[in-house]
Amino acid sequence: MIRRPYFLFVLHLAACNQPKTVQKFEGYTQGTTYHVSFWSSKKNIDAITLQKAVNVELKRLDEQLSNYRDDSVIEKFNTTTSTEPQEISSEIIDLIEKTRAVSKASQGCYDLTIKPLFDLWGFKGESLTPPSHSALQQALSQVGFERLETLDSTHLRKQIPNLKLDLSSIGQGYSVSQIASLLESQGADNYLVEIGGELQTRGKKPDDSTWRVALEKPLSGERSMHKIISINQIESFAITTAGTYRHFFDVNGKRYSHILNAKTGEPITHQTVSVSVFNESATTAELWDTALLCLGRESGIEAANQAGIAALFIEQEGEMFNEFSSTALVELKTIEIQ
Repeated sequence: MIRRPYFLFVLHLAACNQPKTVQKFEGYTQGTTYHVSFWSSKKNIDAITLQKAVNVELKRLDEQLSNYRDDSVIEKFNTTTSTEPQEISSEIIDLIEKTRAVSKASQGCYDLTIKPLFDLWGFKGESLTPPSHSALQQALSQVGFERLETLDSTHLRKQIPNLKLDLSSIGQGYSVSQIASLLESQGADNYLVEIGGELQTRGKKPDDSTWRVALEKPLSGERSMHKIISINQIESFAITTAGTYRHFFDVNGKRYSHILNAKTGEPITHQTVSVSVFNESATTAELWDTALLCLGRESGIEAANQAGIAALFIEQEGEMFNEFSSTALVELKTIEIQ
């Protein structure tokens, strides 16, 4: 999965005299860490049993979505060069169709079929080799959402043999949503779930205070707090962030972002360094954050406003960070950003 910016937690646990306390557990998944904080107003929940269930679900999701394991469902699809219909899980097809709509809203800047370009640039390795013009054009000929047909709820068809999908931009947000649903099914009606910086909350803490998280300052050389976000919403609420400042390469004095424009095949060059999206679902939020980052602040805010997406854009100008909000974020009353 693509490395993503992290949230720094600001969790004030309930006092010892409270009848309920926040339980927590954490672990590793998808090449990063996860954290779960929860409590239930309805029943007692054993954290050890719950963590086992969470780990089982995370393993299942990794087997479905991971581009870093050859035996995953998506990688088996990628290695198949047939242009005949292929059976695949309805779960993946549903994600693809949700992403297709966001890709259209980004005018094709964001595209799940970008994997040939991502592999060409070498972002999976430890070094970067900017490709030649001819190699770039060859890779671009293998990219395009329009070359992927959804035939029904369980079948896809490639129009070209070498079409490949990269789900790393949506895997963690979707996993957060799935774990949140698992917690709710087990009776945890108050929680904070975080995977690799993507998070979703519900309810409050036992002392009736809000969940609070800190948005990381978008600098590559340090990890510090930039904004504190208080979430005053009982229903589920998610925050995800895409940024250019954690995964990049410097080659011959030039910095190359890992965010590629699928239309040009090249890394983005605008000054937008991070986009945070606020939504009821971590899946929806993460679908949009990379797309808006790919577009950059000007076109991104236009797309966010048209779709009603609450988003915070941060641009870097020297040592200064300038913030820009979509209309939906300005009108959002259930969070406080300080």
